[in-house]
Amino acid sequence: MIEPPPILVLAMGTHPVNLVLRFMLELAALFSLGYWGWSEHTGPLRFILVVAVPLAAAGIWGIFSTPGDRSRSSKSIVPTPGILRLVLELLLFGAAIWALYTADRRIVALIYAGIIVLHYGLSYDRIVWLVKN
Repeated sequence: MIEPPPILVLAMGTHPVNLVLRFMLELAALFSLGYWGWSEHTGPLRFILVVAVPLAAAGIWGIFSTPGDRSRSSKSIVPTPGILRLVLELLLFGAAIWALYTADRRIVALIYAGIIVLHYGLSYDRIVWLVKN
């Protein structure tokens, strides 16, 4: 069997390097949402939002998953069609970009958006799989 070039191996959605990148993007999204809650509000509301918004996002992220998605745990609390899972991911990452942008971290938001685009470009096989399932 002929092995694909190393760059194509990295392009797989389940490659360990890409999974680490994905995990870091997920953590950054939660941090960004918490940062938004802290920087855009004052008083007791800021303390609530800095905890509640990332917790809600993490809950949504963890509860809804597509059965058989090899980039995630095989456990699925709420089985979700692949296209819906993809939309959910894009909405959560988009919310993190928006949070950074509105918190006057525009350059960071653009860099973060670029890394997300890179991640999804490298995960083309997973995207195709999600759309078909």
